[in-house]
Amino acid sequence: MQTTLSRALLPFLLLTTALGNQAMAQNQPIALGEIVVEADGTGQPAAAVSTTAGSKLPVAITQVPQSISVVDRKQIDNSPGPKADAALRYSAGVTTQTYGADADTDWFYVRGFQADQTGMFLDNLSLYQTGFGTFLVDPYLLERIEVLKGPASVLYGGANVGGLVNYVSKRPTGERFLTTEAGINNFGNAYVGVDGGDVLADGDLSYRVTGKLSGGGWETKRASDLRGVIQGSATWTPSEDTSLTLYGTYQNVNLDHTATGFLPFVGTAVDAPGGVRIPRDFNYGEPAIDVYERQQYTVGYELEQAIDGNWTVRQNARYAAVDLNEDAIYSNGVLTGTSLGRYRWAHHTKAGILTIDTQLEGEVTTGAVDHTLLFGVDYKNYRHEAATFFAGATSIDVLNPVYTTPFSPSTLTPGAITNMQQLGLYAQDIIRFDDWLLTLNGRYDFAQTSVQNVTTATREEGVFSGRIGLGYEFDNGLTPYVSYATSFNPTLSSDAAGVPFAGERGEQWEAGLKYEPTFMDGLITASVYNINRNNVIGPDPVPGDPARQGPVGTVNMKGAELEGLVNVQDFTIRGALTYLEAEVTRATGTTPLGNSPTRIPTLTASLGVDYTFHDGSLDGLTIGAGMRFQGESWADEANTTRVPAAALFDASLRYQKDDWSVALNVSNLFDTSYVAGCQSLTSCGYGAGRTATISVKKSW
Repeated sequence: MQTTLSRALLPFLLLTTALGNQAMAQNQPIALGEIVVEADGTGQPAAAVSTTAGSKLPVAITQVPQSISVVDRKQIDNSPGPKADAALRYSAGVTTQTYGADADTDWFYVRGFQADQTGMFLDNLSLYQTGFGTFLVDPYLLERIEVLKGPASVLYGGANVGGLVNYVSKRPTGERFLTTEAGINNFGNAYVGVDGGDVLADGDLSYRVTGKLSGGGWETKRASDLRGVIQGSATWTPSEDTSLTLYGTYQNVNLDHTATGFLPFVGTAVDAPGGVRIPRDFNYGEPAIDVYERQQYTVGYELEQAIDGNWTVRQNARYAAVDLNEDAIYSNGVLTGTSLGRYRWAHHTKAGILTIDTQLEGEVTTGAVDHTLLFGVDYKNYRHEAATFFAGATSIDVLNPVYTTPFSPSTLTPGAITNMQQLGLYAQDIIRFDDWLLTLNGRYDFAQTSVQNVTTATREEGVFSGRIGLGYEFDNGLTPYVSYATSFNPTLSSDAAGVPFAGERGEQWEAGLKYEPTFMDGLITASVYNINRNNVIGPDPVPGDPARQGPVGTVNMKGAELEGLVNVQDFTIRGALTYLEAEVTRATGTTPLGNSPTRIPTLTASLGVDYTFHDGSLDGLTIGAGMRFQGESWADEANTTRVPAAALFDASLRYQKDDWSVALNVSNLFDTSYVAGCQSLTSCGYGAGRTATISVKKSW
């Protein structure tokens, strides 16, 4: 039975990848994606967790020659709400929510580079997105979040050179369980969730179903949402060598916009003439014309088959799609007295992405040297189409707003259909000799991007990416390492003639220390790095085309990071420190040579401490406190104006007794008003104010 099944599966795995290659050759639109990050899901600190973020194989974080941050389920619960980016606020090298409490988009930068477009992954496969064809991932569906910092193209193909964020979904546990949860915050936004699973067929089949319904108010006036999401998965294990998981999700979101971004610097970060300051809860939209309708789904499988003892073949595949209809009034960032200029923007966007990754893993010993080998081929195909509408709108008084202005129906104009296909061949050898670890990677990508409008413009590229990393493991738990990696990232942005820009190239040098103490439970990492990002394409909005892109040139990023997570008796301590220096070293766009791009804080830091009582009348109570510091960043490309720094404080109380638990989590405890970031002097966003959420959970 075992031999027959192995022989039947191997041709199937190779055939499905070949079919993807054939689709690329025929240039038929399908969709893009790919990457890997996993772990044991124990909920323990990072030191107790393995990861595939930097190798596509389960290894200890200390053995990966790049920095990795891990946010487990417990830490996600400390940032309740429908936005996954909130859970990354205590991670080194990551800047989140740069447009504030935006209800419809997850915003995050990794090592100073925007990663929410080309650095977002789900279950090891890419969720590439561009323009308004974005994907939303509800954190209730996740087991953990991992951040791989630095280039990842050697294994995953096109991705952000600064790093990527991989969401890891909940999967069947092989056990019977059921948990229910409910909560509400101070804005009246409430949720109920159910998560359960069981085992069938004498243990060969297990399943899990997770669902959540949420809705209510947001910080800005007149903003509200209603969200529903469900995720199901089933795992079949006919033998210890064979595993097949099928899964799918469906999400529906309707909301009235929060309108927290695209505000002027003067009037938010500083007072406008006459002492005018735009209220943080001000909504510049119009209730009579505020449409946001999202439908999103994924279907996929994960197949693994062990063959011939030390060899394993696996394949992961998924198709994800989003259909988004939006019509709203936006700020143009121009404040005259108390009057704020506005425009109307509507679109109907459809995007789909297909990913297939086939891997062959094996172990070989040559004398005193052990090799862990990985060979793979993956295919990605992404398709995006949108119809849009743009028009001017009347201004609004920010201190005494008058709404219900009549608007005529929008007439959408079909736009270009964009398509990206990428086929990658990769190999990896993790070499161990005594306490030395040498990691070698090589990958070649064939990429094709096309923009179909009146005519079709196509760009084809073939690029090699590589990585070499060397580390040494001391007996006391200290592992110093050094690595060099290159990256490639094709783009769907096009010039005025409709021709796609050349893909980005990047490289990084990194050196660091990873310390897993032998005398306590914890992991401490430190790193320094130098990144060059070439052929950079960045936002270049103009009236009538707020999503337009243009060339920037080359950006150099130098940085240092320190991060730690330790358990010391009854205390859990997590800290992070990031220092960044960004400079445009070759300028072909609007940013002057030698200047820094916007939205990159020079210094960020965080510290969180939890204390848990384990005996007496307070047994089961956990008290938590945290501090987040965001340093100054430039608000304009000319580097004449800085966004002020901000210090924020968080607090929590959690109590668990038998099968019940209750929690109170408060972010921005003192309700500090601050600007989270500015893309320009007319495009800034307030950071989220105080948000207090009380929740209760029951295990059955």
